[in-house]
Amino acid sequence: MTESSPDPDARTPERDIYSVSRLNREVRRLLEQGFSRIWLEGELSNVARPSSGHLYFSLKDAGAQIRGAMFRNRNQTLPFTPEDGMQVLVRGKLSLYEPRGDYQLIVEHMEEAGDGLLQRAFEALKRKLSAEGLFDEQNKRPLPALPERIGVITSPSGAAIRDVLTVLRRRFPAIPVRVYPVPVQGKEAAGEIAATLELAARRRDCDILILTRGGGSLEDLWPFNEEIVARAIHACDIPVISAVGHEIDFTIADFVADQRAATPSAAAELASPDQQEWLQHIGHLATRLQGRIRAPLASNSQAVTWLAKHLQQLHPGQTLRQQAQRLDELERRSLASLQSTISRLQASLQTSQARLQQCSPGRRIGELQLHWRATAQRLGSAMQAAVTTRRQALAVYSRALNAISPLATLERGYAIVSRPGGDILRDASDVKTGEQINARLGRGQLVCTVNKTSGDA
Repeated sequence: MTESSPDPDARTPERDIYSVSRLNREVRRLLEQGFSRIWLEGELSNVARPSSGHLYFSLKDAGAQIRGAMFRNRNQTLPFTPEDGMQVLVRGKLSLYEPRGDYQLIVEHMEEAGDGLLQRAFEALKRKLSAEGLFDEQNKRPLPALPERIGVITSPSGAAIRDVLTVLRRRFPAIPVRVYPVPVQGKEAAGEIAATLELAARRRDCDILILTRGGGSLEDLWPFNEEIVARAIHACDIPVISAVGHEIDFTIADFVADQRAATPSAAAELASPDQQEWLQHIGHLATRLQGRIRAPLASNSQAVTWLAKHLQQLHPGQTLRQQAQRLDELERRSLASLQSTISRLQASLQTSQARLQQCSPGRRIGELQLHWRATAQRLGSAMQAAVTTRRQALAVYSRALNAISPLATLERGYAIVSRPGGDILRDASDVKTGEQINARLGRGQLVCTVNKTSGDA
């Protein structure tokens, strides 16, 4: 075997041999001189803060990581607490920790990046607007019970507009809807949304606005966290419902709006009344109207019945004439009262019909109007028939009473037998032995005690 040749550098008389400390020192010098201060973005991990107050961590991305240190005099002024998983933007210089030979970044400045930065801006704007009173409840406008037109500010191609229109068609399809198309994400979205709010307020072609979009990240929803949008909502004199994102998402627009809805569908529920509830309300009004018409008729019918019964118990002379006159007067007053009531109710109904026509409830209202007119005609006819029947009965009673004058009958030797309370006795079986009865004769009356009764005629 041939012996290997020795290392040629080993025969060099002057060799520059580095120590580990010297090597690390030289590498450190090269790093610090070769790189000026640099900016890095990455995710914090292995964050440690010993008793010295210095901050040690690793800064990583998907493919690599670097050790970092931020000394106490620098990290004491941080507006946030660095934690594992936080996305940050740092400025510093490269160096080498000589004792271990660790390549590291000495950080001079650190700030949140990504969602963390947005969240901090969100909280800052929220505090500012809250201090100015933009979130105060006394500034919230009430939503109209029955809007004439509903405006929707959203993307015309998103899922939110489909959900809103579906709910509105289901709940009250007679209410027209105006869609204001706007971008709902991107740099230009906030300005477009604010301009559309101002346009809607200026045109006054709707009396409630729904500001909505579907869910997304904090960055996607950021146009609704812009100050320009918040102030446009506050300045808008049309009530605004904000429905941005999902139920867990809250934006500045939600706090400023007159009402917040968890979802676009929920916003449509708040903005529109329930058609079925309105139809039930109209039916209830019709029932009340019928009751107010029937009550006077029933009352007058009872009065006529009482008068007829009372006339049977009285002398047919002057009393009968007086009662007849009284009946005529009551009849005239009743008819006048009924006509006045019907006229008032008709006027009220016409007013209600005019209001309902403005609300455009549709074909159902027309059907109800026709039903009411038919009912009113039937009730008027029934009222006239009842009055005519009572008049005829009264005339019959009068003729009968004149034909069977009680005094003439008594003069022929007959008597009227009654209980002390005035009830006329017609059947001997209605009287008990020992009971006291009265017998009215042609002249005077007898007070008798029953000793015996018999059922024979």
